[in-house]
Amino acid sequence: MFSVLLNRTYRHLFFAQVVALFGTGLMTVALALLAFDLAGADAGIVLGTALAIKMTVYVTLSPVAAGFAARFPRRGFLIFLDLVRASVALALPFVDAVWQIYVLIALLQSASAAFTPTFQATIPDILTDEDDYTNALSLSRLAYDLENLLSPMAAALLVSAIGFHWLFTWTSAGFLVSAALVFRTVLPAMKAVQSVSPLERIKNGVEIYLKTPRLRALMALNLTVAASGAMVIVNGVVLVKSELGLSDTDLALSMAAYGGGSMAAAFLVPKLLKRFPERSVMLSGGAMLPILLLVFAALYSNLPEQAIWPALLFSWAVMGASMSAVLVPSGRLLRNSAHAEDRPLVFAAQFALSHAGWLITYPLAGWLGSTASIPQTLTVLALVAAPAALAASWLWPKDDPRYLIHDHPDLPHDHPHLVNAHGTRHGHDFVIDSLHPNWPDR
Repeated sequence: MFSVLLNRTYRHLFFAQVVALFGTGLMTVALALLAFDLAGADAGIVLGTALAIKMTVYVTLSPVAAGFAARFPRRGFLIFLDLVRASVALALPFVDAVWQIYVLIALLQSASAAFTPTFQATIPDILTDEDDYTNALSLSRLAYDLENLLSPMAAALLVSAIGFHWLFTWTSAGFLVSAALVFRTVLPAMKAVQSVSPLERIKNGVEIYLKTPRLRALMALNLTVAASGAMVIVNGVVLVKSELGLSDTDLALSMAAYGGGSMAAAFLVPKLLKRFPERSVMLSGGAMLPILLLVFAALYSNLPEQAIWPALLFSWAVMGASMSAVLVPSGRLLRNSAHAEDRPLVFAAQFALSHAGWLITYPLAGWLGSTASIPQTLTVLALVAAPAALAASWLWPKDDPRYLIHDHPDLPHDHPHLVNAHGTRHGHDFVIDSLHPNWPDR
């Protein structure tokens, strides 16, 4: 897995991702504590609203940013967005009202909505071998898990030493280091595109996504991940501090358990993908998530109070592992479902549509956490996750080869695309594009 770090360009981008995510992980803990400081028991509502704003920005701005990003140099674009994020993070320690959290989160996440899909679409242009790219996806998942595992531990130490407000300064530093690493990297230019308007490019990216069966299934799996993840992220602080009466350090440990489970799975997924198709691995992970929510609801209702804390840590860890089984292979689906010049648009569509699920589940989890019991909250979120997992299984054909035999009845026999074809019928790795506007019936 780590052999891909021998590629200097990828190595710089990977460590840029690690340091930025480490800072973001500190901010996640600090934001939860800031919300609790300002709103007390209503922290779940504040945090859920802030995260809903984040998701709204992601859903609306990421496809737009991808449509316009081709007009800017890739490296300069990423550096500018890192600098914007660093500046906004520096303002968060001075917040003294809830509305200020909302404004600053909207500004910071606007920059992230443009940064992340552009960054993700750059990696397959650097690592063209599928095994290398799969390993890079696992490393990327590990980077996210380092945020969930190491940064909460660091946050626990820093909170006790200097207070949570200073965590935002470390977040800013992470974005600045990320910008410096990108500055030292020569990135491949974006693939040349025809003179198509940004709005047309946005439309094309969404169409490719929605017309590809495996990506429609991925969209459903995204909702399953969001329903379970929202419970951890939004109601974790309420569950650990208000319900169980535990400390800030325990909150960090619960988030570390979630990240640790995900990290363990990320090491295993590349090996699993050599033996099983993406469909089997991802649908198995998705099916586990609603089951885990219901199991923890039953444990919370029936276990003695002293046993709930270890049950939470175990449940969070297995939930993190199941989430990783869904998310690690998703980059392969996106890469294999679009031409190189369309990948930034498809990655942006995934970024937007996946976060649409979080836009639903974040406020739902926050509202339920403040008005319903913990078992009721877990059950409702499981009822969101379960139909989505079933829909993914239905949407994703059991036989899903990349190479498809298909017809072109609308093309003349001498069309360049039909060279070496038998009449108008031929086969190749199939993706949605101008010559293939719809998925063939099989």
